[in-house]
Amino acid sequence: MQTTSPSEAKKSRRGGRVRYVLSYARSLLFTNILIYFYTTVCGTFSLLGSLFDAHGRWQHACARAWSWLILKTSGIRVRVEGLEQVNPSQTLIFCVNHQSAMDIPILFANLPAQFRFVAKRSLFHLPFLGWHLRRSGHIPVIRDRPREALKSMEMVAQKIREGRSVLLFPEGHRSRTGQLLPFKAGSFYIAILARVPIVPITLNGTRQVLKPETYHVRPGQTEMIVHPAIPTQGLTLHDVDALSQKVRDAIASRFAAGANR
Repeated sequence: MQTTSPSEAKKSRRGGRVRYVLSYARSLLFTNILIYFYTTVCGTFSLLGSLFDAHGRWQHACARAWSWLILKTSGIRVRVEGLEQVNPSQTLIFCVNHQSAMDIPILFANLPAQFRFVAKRSLFHLPFLGWHLRRSGHIPVIRDRPREALKSMEMVAQKIREGRSVLLFPEGHRSRTGQLLPFKAGSFYIAILARVPIVPITLNGTRQVLKPETYHVRPGQTEMIVHPAIPTQGLTLHDVDALSQKVRDAIASRFAAGANR
């Protein structure tokens, strides 16, 4: 059995630190600058196009182009499985685990359906980002005041019933630990009110290419797994917890904890 001497181990650690510093420098001086550039250009085209497209299709196309550019520039590869579960002409609710800011470009670039995000209302008050969210048809929701939150979730459900597919992160925010967080009931309250199927999606490896609270974008392999749709027709609000558990079980069934540390 071959062993590694202390000097070789030290040299290996030093080499690892050098590679890490060079990778971070590349991210700060090249990748991130291009991402900001893509965001400015695609966001501007999206806002201008919204003057002529009230349905958000042009804005969604701009978001897909923005996402494709980010993934290609960053060297991020995505293995996709289960797209046959998605009918682009059907109104659906996509429920996805949330590990990284890179989740959003991966979803935009690879889901073959028009969808809108349900996001906290405070984001809609930000300059530029808020304008884009509103003009693109994304849906604000209130989270911190229970009575208003209930009304906003009913409004979201109404927009879904009108034919607008949405994407939800049922954990509520990005995981800082790399583990699946508890699912919040609001996503499933909306789904039962809307009476449309939920499509669970598992993302793996996105934390490795961009960890939360860092600017270190790294090339790497990620994975998007689309699970069979879970019907909500006939469910009542008493079924919120059971539906939440069913969706969480589907996402967890292919969640690779080791790839998300």
